[in-house]
Amino acid sequence: MLCVVDLDTVMPGYVLSDFGDFIRTGANNGAEDDQNLNNVSLNLAIFEGYARGYLQKAASFLTEVEIEHLAYGAKLLTYMQAVRFFSDYLDGDTYYKIAYPEHNLVRTKAQFKLLQSLEEHYDEMQRIVREAVVR
Repeated sequence: MLCVVDLDTVMPGYVLSDFGDFIRTGANNGAEDDQNLNNVSLNLAIFEGYARGYLQKAASFLTEVEIEHLAYGAKLLTYMQAVRFFSDYLDGDTYYKIAYPEHNLVRTKAQFKLLQSLEEHYDEMQRIVREAVVR
């Protein structure tokens, strides 16, 4: 069996964080720090492929509440990361490594643009998750 492993997420935590952070990073048409916000949006095909593959195995051990909130996890993690980038920018860039002075501000804007796209596609994301559940 092959699977994607995010080494950040092999410790105890919440499934919404694991699922949501992959969508935030892996299903974004743009880069996390894309300066061209026109590039930043949800790639719904990647979301669907990931959700279907993930739930093919995970649906057997996830609770109904966890499954019902997977798409929300993508919005939550994207929002949280936007706030983290912005907080670090305001604090003088002391946590995240930056490549240039406005880097964390650019990251913030890109994450909020992705969040807007997730909001726009939320109903479809929910439908995909519901249809992907194999029990």
